[in-house]
Amino acid sequence: MLGVSDDLPLLDDLMPWSVAPLRLGRDWVVAPDERTLRARWDRLVRSEGAERERLFEPSRSRVLSSSVAALPGRAGATGPLAREHGACPDPVRVRCGPFDEQWLIPDQRLIDAARPELWRVADERQLFVVEQAYVPAGAKDAPSVSAVLPDGRSPAGRPGRIRPLYRRPGGLEPNLAPGLAAFLSTAYGSDVTAPDVLAWTVAAARPGPQGCAVPLPRDPGLWSTGVALGRRMTALMTRGARGGDRPRLPGGRRPYVRAALPARPRELRYDAAEEVLHVGEEGRISPVPATAWEFRAGGVRVLAWWFQRRTEPARAGTLAAVGPAGWPQEWTSDLLELITVLALLGELDAQRAELADAVTAPTTRGELRAAGVLPVPDGARRPASVLDHHEEGPGGQFALI
Repeated sequence: MLGVSDDLPLLDDLMPWSVAPLRLGRDWVVAPDERTLRARWDRLVRSEGAERERLFEPSRSRVLSSSVAALPGRAGATGPLAREHGACPDPVRVRCGPFDEQWLIPDQRLIDAARPELWRVADERQLFVVEQAYVPAGAKDAPSVSAVLPDGRSPAGRPGRIRPLYRRPGGLEPNLAPGLAAFLSTAYGSDVTAPDVLAWTVAAARPGPQGCAVPLPRDPGLWSTGVALGRRMTALMTRGARGGDRPRLPGGRRPYVRAALPARPRELRYDAAEEVLHVGEEGRISPVPATAWEFRAGGVRVLAWWFQRRTEPARAGTLAAVGPAGWPQEWTSDLLELITVLALLGELDAQRAELADAVTAPTTRGELRAAGVLPVPDGARRPASVLDHHEEGPGGQFALI
């Protein structure tokens, strides 16, 4: 297997525009279900004065008197929250960490750093690649891909970088180093697109101390094999978004609830011999392949991390403590789908290992420099101008960007 070399191109070379992770500033603006967010909002706007300030949890970036612009593409109030009494903005689906899809109140008054440049390009064509900032020694974590806006966080605790596939809405202006697609198209004798580069990256990228290294093969057949593998992985990570089918294991291997999950489960256990996931004292899901239970991201077991985020007690009296009285049915559906995704991704590990072994003499950064692909021009690292419509600024005025 080829080791990570200083002369291998980095993901930062190939997809140069990246954005820092979202910084929420307060945990209560995200929840695993919409009803919880609406209940928290209602609790906030029913409060007054010092009680509202305590519930809001002010930060250096956001206080009740802050007036900020609406998020791009979202309609909503922009006046100070101190005077807010309206209905909760419709929550939107977001990706929390590599595999946990939750809901967010899309109100920039609540979020310390919402990264509006990401919201401007988030649409039905966009995909987001999240490069983890920290990967434990020996781990081979692939960059994660999301069809919904990701927060850029990692179970390991260190945020990564978010790289949109396209720099403009509508699938326009791929986020690729200028000249890269033409260079690869010539090398492989066929048109290479931005989704091809993303797919190869997902299948073949290797974490390293300088960032995610992406070995580009010289063999067109190996490139095609890796792209096909990466497309399968991407379809699983995005859960059938962009016209694909929802992930499903073959009939006899699909996980089912064999014993009802309790209202307030406190532990998650796995029986490898029986392929049973025990949820609390009585809940049972099976069959759960070992590949799903053992699947890790950032060195953390994903299923255990997902469960902890839903069952860990919040501080009493805070909005984060407002939640469902029991375990909602939609959480069970999410858990079954997550088990399926992780099991299917785990089954592809052997193919990823074979691909890594097959790339023995990849294209170097020096060759990309000689071809004029590197260094990447500064403009390719900055957001594109995407203002096709006015955006609402603070107090209902047009935003100046």
